[in-house]
Amino acid sequence: MGVVLLEQYVGGEWRPGGGGQLVSRNPARPDQVVAEGTAASAGDVDLAVRAAARARDHWSSLPAHGRAAVLKRAAAVLSSNAAEWGRELAREEGKTLPEGVGEVRRAAQIFDFYGGDADREAGSLFSSPRPGERILVTHRPLGTVGIITPFNFPIAIPAWKIAPALAYGNAIVWKPAGTVPLLALRLTQALEQAGLPSGVLNLVFGEREVGSALVDHPGIDGVSFTGSTPVGRALAAAGAARGIPVQAELGGKNAAVVLSDADLDLAAGQVLAGAFNSSGQKCTATSRLIVQNEIADEFASLIAERADALVVGDPTEEGVQLGPVITAGARDAIDAGVARAEGEGARRLTSRPLELEGDLARGHFVRPVVFDSSEASDFLWKQELFGPVLAVRRAASVEEAFALADASEFGLSAAVFTQDLGTALDAIDRIDVGILHVNSETAGADPHVPFGGGKGSGLGPKEQGLAAREFYTRTTTVYLRGGA
Repeated sequence: MGVVLLEQYVGGEWRPGGGGQLVSRNPARPDQVVAEGTAASAGDVDLAVRAAARARDHWSSLPAHGRAAVLKRAAAVLSSNAAEWGRELAREEGKTLPEGVGEVRRAAQIFDFYGGDADREAGSLFSSPRPGERILVTHRPLGTVGIITPFNFPIAIPAWKIAPALAYGNAIVWKPAGTVPLLALRLTQALEQAGLPSGVLNLVFGEREVGSALVDHPGIDGVSFTGSTPVGRALAAAGAARGIPVQAELGGKNAAVVLSDADLDLAAGQVLAGAFNSSGQKCTATSRLIVQNEIADEFASLIAERADALVVGDPTEEGVQLGPVITAGARDAIDAGVARAEGEGARRLTSRPLELEGDLARGHFVRPVVFDSSEASDFLWKQELFGPVLAVRRAASVEEAFALADASEFGLSAAVFTQDLGTALDAIDRIDVGILHVNSETAGADPHVPFGGGKGSGLGPKEQGLAAREFYTRTTTVYLRGGA
């Protein structure tokens, strides 16, 4: 596969950026360049915001069904290119080929869902206490939205921000993570091919300085961000200072609770997927496992045995179950966290070493690690490592298990494994998270329902489903009365 040229997309034109060199490398084989070009400058961001401002009135004035048709066509482009772009995704980001192809298909599904928004209710009608009057609540676009997305889902997360933003009539300036520019290029090309008018979507590549220029630009009316909790809180503060809304989906330290009545084979498969798919690089990944005492030894051994059996290697090859993490820095941080956990008393349950040869030996790989952290310090239990590391603790009762699950600064996702309906219903009330799975893994997000967390995991309105309208529109309450 050749090296793809990276260019900014501003005002409907592909152009070089005015910033420094931008290089995307294969994390499995870091010597391989996937794509390269130049990053944006602050001047490019300004041009992009101005282009969006010029385009947004025309876009928002189109009938909703006209906007929906563009989204539906983009969904078809994504779907038809899923195999090719999914392979590029696996090569650029590091998740396995089935996951990469599945992610492109999920992006298509998201665009298809919001392409159907024109056929859903567009506002609300209320009764008035006054005769001859009705009260309407209508929705209008937020305006020009800045979108900042992470590396770990380089086309699905952008899709679940961009699709509703477009469906509700907004214009966009999008800055993807600098490590995954190729898939951003592909999504932009899909929308261009679908007939999105010039300037409605603008793509700028870069790192922190480009993001700052975007967030601080006076022409930006709102910011949607996915990333770390500290950065998200800083963006929210900056938005508050400017009086613009910020939607932020942040970190997670998600717990799976396996109770003594659970189907252990089902639970093991789901916990394994939640912890180690995408090499653990998911905000919804399972990183804490709480097991009731009666089954703790058996279940922890089962998880460790299955984790040791997972195949780590080139994510584009058949049979590989874990690819690399995104960068050498990410790998080193995970390795340092594992070493610290061992130094603070965590007992490693997995034992298989990392064994890779040839150019894969230079890749950013981490083998899955399972720790018994019952006697360890709280570091491993509290800190998000964003890698394939799972900490296990025991609970003497259902009440203690739920309390351990809820004892976190984060509140994104959790899973509970039980065959008792009453216990499952109790978990809904006891565990403070935005997403609760019963007998399935902590990861997963369907486009037709709200996604997001509380506590340190989210700020602002939720994403996806009809909840997305809360962020991407403003309401006008209309008191409607006849003139007679």
